[in-house]
Amino acid sequence: MTNERVKPADCRTMAEVRFGVDRLDEAIVALMAERFGYMDAAARIKPVREAVRDEARKAQVLSNVVRRAERAGAPPAAVAEVYETLIEASIAYELERFDEARR
Repeated sequence: MTNERVKPADCRTMAEVRFGVDRLDEAIVALMAERFGYMDAAARIKPVREAVRDEARKAQVLSNVVRRAERAGAPPAAVAEVYETLIEASIAYELERFDEARR
């Protein structure tokens, strides 16, 4: 097997499937780390703790990802559920970083 992922429709073995999933997981974790870096920036920039939870922004992000999931052929409900968890984890992380920065 090469270091290149086989497209899902072209996979013929579970080894190819698992290799593809593992490579995607590497990329997803790297992107999540970058996303949490933006939470660090938000915690530094926001002037008050109450600004960390922004329900209007949360709704906007969820709407955006559902629309993107539909366009990409991903299950919108599953993507929304994952993002609900990601957003809540991001808010919790940002609150921690906000508090740490002001101690």
